[in-house]
Amino acid sequence: MIRVLVVDDDFMVAKVHSGYVTRTEGFAVAGVAHTGADAIRLARELKPDLVLLDVYLPDLDGLSVLRELRATEDVDVILITAATDVETVRQAMRGGVLHYLIKPFEYASLRDQLTHFASLHRRLDRLAEAGQADVDQVFGARPSAKPVLPKGLTAETARLVETALRGASGGMSASECAEATGVARVSARRYLEHFVATGKAEVTLKYGGTGRPERRYLWS
Repeated sequence: MIRVLVVDDDFMVAKVHSGYVTRTEGFAVAGVAHTGADAIRLARELKPDLVLLDVYLPDLDGLSVLRELRATEDVDVILITAATDVETVRQAMRGGVLHYLIKPFEYASLRDQLTHFASLHRRLDRLAEAGQADVDQVFGARPSAKPVLPKGLTAETARLVETALRGASGGMSASECAEATGVARVSARRYLEHFVATGKAEVTLKYGGTGRPERRYLWS
């Protein structure tokens, strides 16, 4: 399980975000902090893998907490805040946050960032040494809060294909996806390839006796 420290001064917001984390497969809430001092203390005590960090805290601001964590802890950070001023965004970027989510947002926005975080860790864990192509993939495959679909693809069908792919523990082919969702095989493949291009899915080749190898897709 990927352990997450949730930091927000608002108790109800922290509860909602904790619920989002718990709903996401492979993630667990390690702790909750409502002040900057508590965030630093719990990060040291609990050693979480990821911190969801608010900017507006009653004692230290989130950017100060971020700098302290960067100096003393080995942990990744996603900034979650209502702050929309460019300087805060710039300081967050310079502080090395993985992403910057602006409140309010829906569960899907945070879920995409969490699953992307898990995918990056799996990808890096499989490498003994990173080549340029590996580095480009890691730094280039960042999901946006509102993903834009290519022309001809719809959000409704994308969700349908995503649900089918998430439920296929061993992955699936375009033909299997088409059968599971009721969409045409060509359309199913377009959605599957879109998920691969955006880093949400991985593709492997299954070789048979004759003909072209079968492309099998697995949700990341």
